[in-house]
Amino acid sequence: MTTAGDVHRRIIELYKAGRWEEGLAFIDPDVVDHRGGTDGDHHGLAAWKDKWERAFSGGTGFHDMSVTVEQNISTDDLSANVYLSSGTHTASGRRYEVRGIDMIRVRDGRIVEHWAIRDAVAMRHQLGLDQ
Repeated sequence: MTTAGDVHRRIIELYKAGRWEEGLAFIDPDVVDHRGGTDGDHHGLAAWKDKWERAFSGGTGFHDMSVTVEQNISTDDLSANVYLSSGTHTASGRRYEVRGIDMIRVRDGRIVEHWAIRDAVAMRHQLGLDQ
């Protein structure tokens, strides 16, 4: 039986390796991505694919991005990570390094829900955007 923790680890491995097209096999067509903020929730595989395409094409305004999972807690259908993310703001050249948390709900080996939060205040401060 594939657990939520197994799916979470695998999708991060594929994402970090730049094999995001393969990773889409682990995303349910009706996934709900609870992004929060002004973006709100995003629904469906197309929205998830768009998010990853922007990240890999540099459309986020950042480069040299990395994510390191520091802690994982999981059950059969839920998995949560504490992670350290970093990157460089392309326009200013300033770097950030902040912690975040993400959680997924898995059904039949696919992600059906995703939540993510990162320390946006620390990120803005490190990038000099809070002045």
